[in-house]
Amino acid sequence: MAETKKKAALTGEQKAAALLISLGPELAAKIYQHLKEETVEQVTLQIANLRKITPEEKDSVMQEVLNIAAAQEYISQGGVEYAHEILEKALGANKAMEIINRLQGSLQMTPFDYIKRTDPQQLLNFIQAEHPQTIALILAHLTPDHAATILGALPTDIQVDVATRIAILDRAAPDVVMEIERVLERRISSIFTQEFTAAGGVRSLAEVLNRADRSTEKAIMEKLEEVNPELAEEVKRLMFVFDDLVALDNRTIQQILREVDAKDLALALKGAKEEVKEHILKNMSSRAKAMIQEDMEVMGPVRLKHAEEAQQKIINVVRQLEEMGEIVVARGGEEEVMI
Repeated sequence: MAETKKKAALTGEQKAAALLISLGPELAAKIYQHLKEETVEQVTLQIANLRKITPEEKDSVMQEVLNIAAAQEYISQGGVEYAHEILEKALGANKAMEIINRLQGSLQMTPFDYIKRTDPQQLLNFIQAEHPQTIALILAHLTPDHAATILGALPTDIQVDVATRIAILDRAAPDVVMEIERVLERRISSIFTQEFTAAGGVRSLAEVLNRADRSTEKAIMEKLEEVNPELAEEVKRLMFVFDDLVALDNRTIQQILREVDAKDLALALKGAKEEVKEHILKNMSSRAKAMIQEDMEVMGPVRLKHAEEAQQKIINVVRQLEEMGEIVVARGGEEEVMI
């Protein structure tokens, strides 16, 4: 009687191929966009060669992905030990250790990773008394949204100083980063190491200011233009502000208007330059234009702060559409290239 041959376990590349096949072409295509070119080639070759996946193999691969994703989430919440404890309770000691070992190569945390989950106001209390260079280094490692909140809450006399330092920041030596982390560790129990960290720069500052409230952005840019005009111009080229709507083509404006709340639009136009206002209104139907103009009249005088907040909401819509690939937006100073 012939013995049944045991099927060889799938390799890592074969598992990746099996996962993409199981997810279907649309999701697989989205994942491909985040892979390196050589990885795409390797996995694609495995997909071509992997003629059949059994239901058992499919379930095994999907479960493995779920386990690793869960482990990474546990690590981000409370570190490796916490993740190991949770996994051990859920999957047993051997499986937990297998998953943790598999993740060891990617467990090198980025600097200040823990404080990214700290409440901005709480973090502000920790760092506002620090030197502007220290604050700039910390903000450069946060998400733009997080950094913008803290930058906007800093005393006005140091906002521009910190903003300038973010813009000219390039690479920070590990010992400097580690020393700052040690200081924060005593207060929020976190310390991370990395050989080198690349953060900051003009683009980093532009992203922060793009997400800051309009008054903070305006105050910093005006002061920056005074103390460092060249840097201010460089930041502007990477930013998109409400006045830049006048440079967008009619079709793009119409796409944006479909996503904008009418009340926000009316309020935003109350504080807009005449050329911006005209460019937006000419892209509306006669009925919609009449309704917006009526809303603006009924509204009467409005505070500049409220108009700028409405403008910021519209800019947020622009950014969302751009991130989704629905529109293409040229920043200040950029030329649109047709190919």
